[in-house]
Amino acid sequence: MNSNEIDIHKELKKYFGFNQFKGLQEQVIKSILNKENTFVIMPTGGGKSLCYQLPALIQEGTSIVVSPLIALMKNQVDAIRSLSSENGIAHVLNSSLTKTEIAQVKTDISSGLTKLLYVAPESLNKEEYTNFLQTVPISFVAIDEAHCISEWGHDFRPEYRNLKHIIKQLGDVPIIGLTATATPKVQEDILKNLDMSDATTYKASFNRPNLYYEVRTKTKNIESDIIRFIKQHKGKSGIIYCLSRKKVEAIAEVLQVNGISAVPYHAGLDAKTRAKHQDMFLMEDVDVVVATIAFGMGIDKPDVRFVIHHDIPKSLESYYQETGRAGRDGGEGHCLAYYSYKDVEKLEKFLSGKPVAEQEIGFALLQEVVAYAETSMSRRKFLLHYFGEEFDSETGEGGDMDDNVRNPKIKIEARDEVVKLLEVVRDTKHIYKSKEVVFTLIGRVNAMIKAHRTDVQPFFGSGANHDEKFWMALLRQVLVDGLLSKDIETYGVVKITKKGLDFIKKPISFMMSEDHEYNETEDEAIVTASKSTGVADEVLMGMLRDLRKKVAKRLGVPPFVVFQDPSLEDMALKYPVSSEELVNIHGVGEGKAKKYGKEFLELISRYVEENDIVRPDDLVVKSTGVNSVNKLYIIQNIDRKLPLDDIASAKGLTMDALITEMEQIVNSGTKLNIKYWIDEMLDDDQQEEIHDYFMESHSDNIEDALKEFEGDYDLEELRLMRIKFISEVAN
Repeated sequence: MNSNEIDIHKELKKYFGFNQFKGLQEQVIKSILNKENTFVIMPTGGGKSLCYQLPALIQEGTSIVVSPLIALMKNQVDAIRSLSSENGIAHVLNSSLTKTEIAQVKTDISSGLTKLLYVAPESLNKEEYTNFLQTVPISFVAIDEAHCISEWGHDFRPEYRNLKHIIKQLGDVPIIGLTATATPKVQEDILKNLDMSDATTYKASFNRPNLYYEVRTKTKNIESDIIRFIKQHKGKSGIIYCLSRKKVEAIAEVLQVNGISAVPYHAGLDAKTRAKHQDMFLMEDVDVVVATIAFGMGIDKPDVRFVIHHDIPKSLESYYQETGRAGRDGGEGHCLAYYSYKDVEKLEKFLSGKPVAEQEIGFALLQEVVAYAETSMSRRKFLLHYFGEEFDSETGEGGDMDDNVRNPKIKIEARDEVVKLLEVVRDTKHIYKSKEVVFTLIGRVNAMIKAHRTDVQPFFGSGANHDEKFWMALLRQVLVDGLLSKDIETYGVVKITKKGLDFIKKPISFMMSEDHEYNETEDEAIVTASKSTGVADEVLMGMLRDLRKKVAKRLGVPPFVVFQDPSLEDMALKYPVSSEELVNIHGVGEGKAKKYGKEFLELISRYVEENDIVRPDDLVVKSTGVNSVNKLYIIQNIDRKLPLDDIASAKGLTMDALITEMEQIVNSGTKLNIKYWIDEMLDDDQQEEIHDYFMESHSDNIEDALKEFEGDYDLEELRLMRIKFISEVAN
């Protein structure tokens, strides 16, 4: 059947109700109807599945669609069945079927009713199926998610490797490979593996001009940052991706506590809950889904307005696919990723347990992600270049839609520093990881440097005019540029490449981007204040200190007993004016708020009013009380006078960690009576001596107390006595 004999526009309208094709669909369909091997590279949302569904419906015989995801097959089969009065028009053939169901599938295929047969690659490997399929007319074989064939794809499936042999057994049938993401390396792999070098390749542009790409440094304040971002996009749909299930649960909980409608989604939830959460998101009963990458594979919500990566993904393919769930309708789509090199190191550690071949690929893919996060060039240009597409950020569509283009980074000439760095790697004979290389440059000694006697070499400390952060940033940019490489065999060791050796011989300009400091707009200045150790409001801080002194004097206790410094700093940052808000201040529990809060709240309210202060009420990020379970256990068992070491081991804590938890409990205003435990350690006179010291001291700093007692008491004794003191005097 020749494509010229069929009016494919009429068929498109009849089956799918569309008046026209999108992008490359029409060319691809004609190629398939002409029985040509065809390779389709089309980003998610580009209408990939229609490319094989329409030709399947209008040709003689059954077409086979190989797909790795059972959920996806099911969705597609349901969608095709809804187009026809015959259920048998589309079937799934996989391990979830019963014998009776398999028989039904075979009958429908034999009678010519079935146009589309979705199979998992494993099922095709079964002899009984291939034998059966050899006896019926097959129109073509479509391999969806074809990147699964390549080890260099982000989702390699070994069972895809054998497909070529199985298809050969079915006779001379055309092959259609389809993928939504493929670097030039992966494309070549797919064509080679499917033995279809003669295929006509159709590649749609990977540019999504409506998506805005942004990378922010991941700081301690990431949760309040995310909450503020979501509140700025009130009522809009978004997805937050995290790497671990535990993090998904924690973030979903923090969002809920802070009045954002969110649900978690990960493979650890049972199927019913997963389906329910996915539906709630689709039906807009919730705004945000917090998910591991397991989410969204089968989701096609057109109006996702933001995608946030709480953790950096393992490859740029994953990143592209996940950000690609935003703005499918062509409207606004904000892609925000939080980046910290620590996360990359975690992923590297995780890789180091894998087989070497896998490690090598994993590291290479990860290095690209690092390069993307740290680059100072247009992120869109960088991303598209990765997928083998040239983009001109001056004239291309969506050229200004990323943070680097809007806030260009400062660049400095670092040619001489690069030479210095390369020489140190060469002259220390390729034994060090990044950290030791940087330590050698700045002249810092550690055990490894000492063992190799690097500290007596002439180049030790040769880069002391710059700090550790500078050299780390440069080292990573030099790695990305290919002058250095990380050795795979000996995990993480930095080696010099041929390109690096050439650079030493003949240095050329190397423009290094300084680490990106994000220019926060006025309404974001508040976050900067809490990032730095400074305080948002020095004047208020002074007033709070004075009030604390007055209250302490009246009660006859040291000031730190009332509120500790970090609590006052937090008040001067967040301006709490009600007891609910006060309880969210660092180190203030309900007990403390009740006992001392009234005067402090009155002072802050007056101050806010007199100075027309706009309070950052959205900044009071309520914590979820993850430790509250521990705290409750500790309080109850100290009431029962259980030995502290038993309490610690029951909760899997060290004694040090238990004491830290206890300090938080009493500092927040809850009483802990640990006299029963201290009596075992110290007699009454000793207890009195330490009690008096704290009573007369201006600070409850343990270092000062250790110095004062010149070794009479150890750290643990003093910390426990301080807990007893605060509990009795303050609470």
